[in-house]
Amino acid sequence: METEFIYWRHPTPVGIKVEEISGMENKSGKLWRDMAMQIYCENGVGGFREIGHFANGAPFLFGLTSRISVTHTAHLLAVATLPKTPEANLSQFAPRTAMGIDAERLDREQVLRVRDKFLSGEEKAIVSEDSLEANIIAWTSKEALYKAAMTEGLDFRNDITIKSLPAIDRQMNLPGAPAPVIGKAQVLVADMRNHQDESPATEIKKEVVEMELYSYESEGCCVTIAYSPKCAKFGRKASKA
Repeated sequence: METEFIYWRHPTPVGIKVEEISGMENKSGKLWRDMAMQIYCENGVGGFREIGHFANGAPFLFGLTSRISVTHTAHLLAVATLPKTPEANLSQFAPRTAMGIDAERLDREQVLRVRDKFLSGEEKAIVSEDSLEANIIAWTSKEALYKAAMTEGLDFRNDITIKSLPAIDRQMNLPGAPAPVIGKAQVLVADMRNHQDESPATEIKKEVVEMELYSYESEGCCVTIAYSPKCAKFGRKASKA
């Protein structure tokens, strides 16, 4: 029996809002993705909203100053949102708006076959080859960190470093649930602060930035959010609005 689209909005324990669309299992591929995105756009708090993309591929909402990040896999689409940050330039990396989200099915064994391509030798010591779940968390962490860094051409093994893995939060926002296990990471980002007026050929310096990782389970998927400890956050009361 066909399942209709399901839309829901919820806060996360780390102060980042996530909106999810799932269902409609009889559709797939680009058609499903386009339909799910339409559902997201129609459920804006202030009415219909439209997603655009900067030159580097990062998404944004027309007319709004809120950082968003988008991910989709199988029959799950998730959009993470930070509070409005009008003081920040959303087209480039900034600690106040550094955030990315990624999702992958927890049963996708193909990730084990490509772990050598995205994990360094040091990371393999903390991501067991025998644990599919750990490798899924690591993969989604790397993807989310890449989105948060907003720096093209980063090498997953050498420029994005996982220091410790988060644990999947399976009791998100339940009363009495323990605090989630937060992971730690580092990313190499382009320092654009003094390069706005320089030639495109000018070499841009890069710096290492500390990041945090939060993972939860939804619809059989691991969803991971990478964010700067300095980024804007929703308070518990505000995030429920």
